[in-house]
Amino acid sequence: MLIELVIFLSAFKRAYDIRACGLRIFLILKNYYRTFSALLRWRRIPVLKGLIPDDKISDIKNSADIIEIISESVLLKKGGRNFLGLCPFHSEKTPSFTVSPDKQIFKCFGCGEGGNVFTFIMKQEGISFPEAARMLANRYGIEIPTQSMTPDQKKRMTEREDLFSINSRAMNYFHYNLTKNAAGGKAKAYLAGRGLTEDMINGFKLGFALDGWDNLVNTLKHKKVSLKLAEKAGIIIEKERGYYDRFRNRIIFPIFDAGMQVTGFGGRVLDDSLPKYLNSPETPVYNKSRSLYGLHRSRQKCRDTGIVYIVEGYMDYLSLCRYGIDNTVATLGTALTPDHVRSLRGYSGETLKAVLVYDSDEAGIKAAQRSIGVFQAGHIDDFILVLPSGYDPDSYLVKFGQESFLKEAAGAKSGFRFLIESAIKKHTLSFEGKPRVIEEMLDPLSSITDSVKRAICIKELSEQTGVEERAISEKARQFSASKASGYRNQAVSHHPRTDPGRGRQAYSGRWNKMEKQIITMMLQYPDILKEIETKNVLDRFEESTMKAVGELLIRKKSNAADVSDLLSWAEDPEQRQIIAELAIGEEVWDHEGCLGLIKQFLSSRRRSETALLSAIKKAEENDDQELLIKLLNEKQTQARGLETENQDSAGGESL
Repeated sequence: MLIELVIFLSAFKRAYDIRACGLRIFLILKNYYRTFSALLRWRRIPVLKGLIPDDKISDIKNSADIIEIISESVLLKKGGRNFLGLCPFHSEKTPSFTVSPDKQIFKCFGCGEGGNVFTFIMKQEGISFPEAARMLANRYGIEIPTQSMTPDQKKRMTEREDLFSINSRAMNYFHYNLTKNAAGGKAKAYLAGRGLTEDMINGFKLGFALDGWDNLVNTLKHKKVSLKLAEKAGIIIEKERGYYDRFRNRIIFPIFDAGMQVTGFGGRVLDDSLPKYLNSPETPVYNKSRSLYGLHRSRQKCRDTGIVYIVEGYMDYLSLCRYGIDNTVATLGTALTPDHVRSLRGYSGETLKAVLVYDSDEAGIKAAQRSIGVFQAGHIDDFILVLPSGYDPDSYLVKFGQESFLKEAAGAKSGFRFLIESAIKKHTLSFEGKPRVIEEMLDPLSSITDSVKRAICIKELSEQTGVEERAISEKARQFSASKASGYRNQAVSHHPRTDPGRGRQAYSGRWNKMEKQIITMMLQYPDILKEIETKNVLDRFEESTMKAVGELLIRKKSNAADVSDLLSWAEDPEQRQIIAELAIGEEVWDHEGCLGLIKQFLSSRRRSETALLSAIKKAEENDDQELLIKLLNEKQTQARGLETENQDSAGGESL
């Protein structure tokens, strides 16, 4: 406080400017307000985390192995002490997603995501911390008390569980109708006629929705199930006159997630009425753009074979499974999305080969064409299997069998070749048609980022059309440049983060690397924390987020060994990303090396004072009050650090 007053009086003496003095007082008060606010935020964190006792969070973390949890959706391979895989949160060609079993954390060095097992569940499922904690607690049989929660807090905590529970009840109800209720006889006969055995019906929990407006509604009422929540689960619909069943007189296909929980349903008619298929709407637990039917059952076979067959519809999926082709998934009434591709790569790894199996009609061909660009962007080798005219996967297998199907699949065309042949069929190779073929292939070419693969595709296009490779390459280059320019014009400009209260623009570039080293050292060598605290090293930091991480380490006396706990206390996602990135490394530190780094850092800061004092003097001469206040604030921070160093060297205390 004494140093701050000296600086303030110095500014007053030099400037004789009431406005400058007022600004100075404001900045001093603001500085203390920030410190006080940060303390309040730290004290508030346990409450904001969801009113879950610390001992229960520890029990969950001790029970939940992060490798086991992440392996359910990402194929992980051992690499030294850590495991590597393809990131489930962004598309990438080579693995940059790292998981540490020792520290129980993950970090993607591609997109920057990082955290502990709770963070992964929150990001993967799109849920809050309390929901993630409760999901893991249920999985490992840990009871979380809710006595201290308000009714609203309890409702938020349990809604997701309730939706899964309601879906499970509905599945059992539909399954009973098909297997035990005489009213389901027609549906059962239909499935038997399609070749589905009783074991398959039971294994996939197939069901039947009775013909009528409120059969399920009345059943839920009888079991005291909230109709409002049932509507939120998507199985009933509310209208002015009340609730009615969404699915009526349809065969029901439950949709499962990786944890074998029912997220939604698909329903198929028994006749030719429309719509042929009806699916659950989007709900808090069901997202059709991320879900694939059968993936929970097929993922291991996809991993083992390196091949996944993708079909449209539940019956096609079940037909392939019936014939022993278990590495199969089905889309759920939507086109393939980047999320679907990321899911498949996560389950099956970077060498996955996707074979899209489509009907030979025009709709099937168009669906295949739409899907190819998604696979190119997702770095998956895609192949298109168009069955002979008049056949879908089910009818083809019934007539020709498994061996013939697999033979056809082995000869499937690459996605790019399929597009070329489709374009040639559409435009012909006439004088007028060739330019149109090339034009139609420019967009698929632009989605191929691998230079070798791109060159191969250009060569293929050249051979098929008779147009020189050089001409095609030039057209493709122009198209890509035009496309990139369009993206740039639409993009929002991003600027480097700055702290306007500290005048960092002229100085920050020199220190960030060293500040990062110090935080890494604090994580990997916790014995140095006392030295960091005693010398007030963090007061000399210019990167506010890095400083906040260091202060958290000091408060919690944490290190890389218990970094999973530390991540639960971090205030914001950026702090968690920094902690995960620096903790997942395997640097070796000793006490002497740590002291050397601290000394180097503080010495560098002292050397910067000459330049700072010169800048202050110049700002005074130019009567630039705004810059002067910023520079004095920087000087104040440096002074606090120097004061601490002087105390250490003198062995005393200041007033």
